Amino acid sequence: MTQLIKPIIIVGTGRCGSTIFHRLLARHPQVMWLSVFSDRYPSNPAVNRWVVTALGNPLFHRLFGGKIQPGECYRFWDAHAYGFSTPCRDLLKEDVTPRMKKQVRLAMESLLTSSRNRMLLKIAGWSRIGFLKEIFEDAKFIHIVRDGRAVASSVLHVDFWRGWRGPQGWGAGMLSPEDQAAWDGTNRSFVALAGIQWQLRTRAMEAARQKIDSKDFFEVKYETFCDQPLETYRQVLEFAELPQSAVFEQHIKEASIKSTSNRWRDDLTAGQQGVLDNLLREDLLRYGYDVTR
Repeated sequence: MTQLIKPIIIVGTGRCGSTIFHRLLARHPQVMWLSVFSDRYPSNPAVNRWVVTALGNPLFHRLFGGKIQPGECYRFWDAHAYGFSTPCRDLLKEDVTPRMKKQVRLAMESLLTSSRNRMLLKIAGWSRIGFLKEIFEDAKFIHIVRDGRAVASSVLHVDFWRGWRGPQGWGAGMLSPEDQAAWDGTNRSFVALAGIQWQLRTRAMEAARQKIDSKDFFEVKYETFCDQPLETYRQVLEFAELPQSAVFEQHIKEASIKSTSNRWRDDLTAGQQGVLDNLLREDLLRYGYDVTR
């Protein structure tokens, strides 16, 4: 069995551009990743291992690459780390049990091959950095950060957001008194609640990153990635300790990468934009986003 070393874990709030970033990074010839076959056969990693390895063949990839994509694969995670997919708060190192750690590591090691010997994972929502760092002591984290107003707008326009049920039913835990007061101050606006979700997750991300070595955390702004994909991936490969690859760079050059970060200005009313500007101002400024209109 190939030894599991330095897994690469992409984290983000969700609706932050991490999916396209993940799918392109998965084209690197040295990484292994989770596919739909991991969810379908969580106790039989050989199936996923065979499929991902086969996709390295240009003909096989041409035939099936569009249908078999890397994903978060939470059914696979839940089979080995119970409750991983739907925690009501961020998962911490204290939540890891010895049994759970053993199960997850064994499952991941079973996926690797001698050539695809670096595990690439993507987790959205809560960062789970503390939890994952306890399982994978040498893990390397890549945080995809996107303008919180764009994230909030995107969340409002998908059919799986549970915020319409309010904090008592959205699966992210009850609001703190301060966040509850902020939400009440907007007449319990769902636009505001989507913004608060971004706040909660980015602040949990920041708290978690403070507890790990800075050399194991790399931040990528979605907007920069869209404008400079090749340079961004070169930096990412250096951080992740993956070799530069001419074949991989060609995939990036051929990829269609288009930023949708300004779409929120068309999708939200001026009043709704103002709610997010006011609510998220401090956090947006900290990440370098413009809050002037």
